[in-house]
Amino acid sequence: MNITEIRPGIRYVGVNDRTTTRFEGLWPLPAGVSYNAYLVIGDRIALIDTVEESFGGELVDNIREQIGDRPIDYLVVNHMEPDHSSSMTALRRLYPDMRIVGNAKTLQMIEGYYGLREGTVAVADGETLDLGGGKTLQFHLAPMVHWPETMVTWCPEERTLFSGDAFGTFGALDGGITDTQLDPDRYWDEMRRYYACIVGKYGAPVQKALAKVGRLPVETLCATHGPVWQREIARVIDLYDRLSRYEGEPGAVIAYGSMYGNTARMAERIARSLAEEGIRTIKVYDLSYAEPSEVLRDVFRYDTLVVGSPTYNGGLFPPVAHLLEMIAERCVPQRRFAWFGSYTWAGAAVRCFAAFAERMKWTAACEAAEMKQGFADEDCDRCCALARNLAAAMKR
Repeated sequence: MNITEIRPGIRYVGVNDRTTTRFEGLWPLPAGVSYNAYLVIGDRIALIDTVEESFGGELVDNIREQIGDRPIDYLVVNHMEPDHSSSMTALRRLYPDMRIVGNAKTLQMIEGYYGLREGTVAVADGETLDLGGGKTLQFHLAPMVHWPETMVTWCPEERTLFSGDAFGTFGALDGGITDTQLDPDRYWDEMRRYYACIVGKYGAPVQKALAKVGRLPVETLCATHGPVWQREIARVIDLYDRLSRYEGEPGAVIAYGSMYGNTARMAERIARSLAEEGIRTIKVYDLSYAEPSEVLRDVFRYDTLVVGSPTYNGGLFPPVAHLLEMIAERCVPQRRFAWFGSYTWAGAAVRCFAAFAERMKWTAACEAAEMKQGFADEDCDRCCALARNLAAAMKR
């Protein structure tokens, strides 16, 4: 059984990267990442996307294992980010007659990145490329998911969509390629983290792309990272739909910074009181130690955010300020929002949280809790009151 043939005439030729530690130089890859590329084989052969150039030799080996000495006639570029396009120049040297297919914005970027001007084919939205042998490719523009040149490629005969970065996930592929060949459970949180970190700002364009994709009878979904989806397509599309509408599941994220432990005690008291009020899904993060991408993932996943900070240099503790800036950059339109803060001689953290809520046009879910100096009984009472009022709002 050749598991790389994911549909008749469609072969997987991607690679796993288990050595890169940070995606885009920012986001940790504890389970690696895959760079997915695909061959569509008719009378002529199209390669859909390439891989990061340091894995280009492995890509070529995978291609030759599938097609031997047959030439690649077309390279379809769904997305120009270098982890999918940087093997392009080496492939052109191996296959000098290979024509590079992309939309107008893609072709401009190809010239800018790699200096390739000749042997290109410009395609417009809805245009079709006939490979012969009963295989055609149709192109649909999906701008700002998450670059302006992004498009997806549809093979109607095999009901297969090559979706670029859309529906992708962190995590290398452990043996299998499709979700029918491996256990997909570990990819769901990595899909959320991938979306929150990489695509999160672009909810509206994702919604437009989903509307376009929703008209296609997709039976195989080939993203550029993570498993090929066949059995779980409905779940994948539903997850992207909810994430791109910024729709949170019931649950609270408590994210805080603490210098000497007092603000941390407030966070722990709020978490315990929320649990006493019957809130079961609570995620608590000390932002001095937590991985920001995991916190961001859960901010996208859950509908309630509680933040806490000591006053630091007349403002917020830096890791707390960094989290709020990441949220603002991703244009999250609303979360049920509450906050708490502490200070020694001049309080500013609580005011900063209120200003953030105003900037984001978020409404406060309840009154803030503020502590001066050490954690005392009255501060415990304030934290319990915040939790009670917040739990009541969550239950409504």
